[in-house]
Amino acid sequence: MTALPHLPASVETCHWGCFDATLPPALRVASGQRFTVATVSGGPPVLPPQGFHVPPELLDIHARLPMAMPGHILTGPVAVDGAQPGDVLEVRIIDVQLRQDWGYNVIRPLAGTLPDDFHALRHLNIPLDRERRVARLPWGLDLPLHPFFGVMGVAPPPAWGRISTIQPRAHGGNLDNKELGPGSSLYLPVHAPGALFSCGDGHGAQGDGEVCVTAIETALLGTFELVLHPRGAGPALAFPRGETPTHWITMGTDPDLDRCLEMALRDMIVLLGEKAGLGREDAYTLCSLAVDFRITQSVNGHKGVHGMLRKDLIPR
Repeated sequence: MTALPHLPASVETCHWGCFDATLPPALRVASGQRFTVATVSGGPPVLPPQGFHVPPELLDIHARLPMAMPGHILTGPVAVDGAQPGDVLEVRIIDVQLRQDWGYNVIRPLAGTLPDDFHALRHLNIPLDRERRVARLPWGLDLPLHPFFGVMGVAPPPAWGRISTIQPRAHGGNLDNKELGPGSSLYLPVHAPGALFSCGDGHGAQGDGEVCVTAIETALLGTFELVLHPRGAGPALAFPRGETPTHWITMGTDPDLDRCLEMALRDMIVLLGEKAGLGREDAYTLCSLAVDFRITQSVNGHKGVHGMLRKDLIPR
């Protein structure tokens, strides 16, 4: 069997803290070609004590890769042959695996959902049992692991210039949507030639909200297929959407949580028109009766809401 193309995490293949349409591709793939990506997470202050496996490339990145701005270490970009602005990129998440036996969680003063309630910096090193797929928390709880990438995004519109990885926007980025695990797809509007997909911010486990700013942050290995949907081949897309085996997902991100809900709701009404042929009034009613709108995260400057629509409610 031919080995899949692999993009390792390294000084040459990672960018720290930014999305930028001028970044050169670290890998090129054809639409639908399967490949793997390795990611790392965290700066020097979060390294664990001796006895844990620290990917050597993480230490090299700390030593030699400048941080463009505060944010995440991302691997990429991956260019997709033929991708042009106006297309839609479907990111198929085939598999997600842990790359190390530890993660970390940090509480920072003046950050998180309760920025004024916690006044001391706290850093937890969290052991990860890869065979049992659990995290051992300090009070003795074995928390089941559900790894996913907190950050998956394409290049932003070139006119935006270099932007932080922290705020999720129309290009995707720091969505922190735990529904986007193996077997799911993320749909992203393409803004630059090649699409230029990057990922990182590996999470071992996270609750909706990610309220203390961090999840279990860790290094991951992802297997992806990037499928190009050319302009005109389907509905145009202005903002990220998701799909799981059981649900369609719409999303909204904005500093105002009410605005996030409005964005996710409006796109769900559009999606129901596309998938089920429902008029706006019927779609609005079904959203009220059957769609679950959840707080994706409340800590990234731009908060997030995602709507979950069961596929079995849409007539075949």
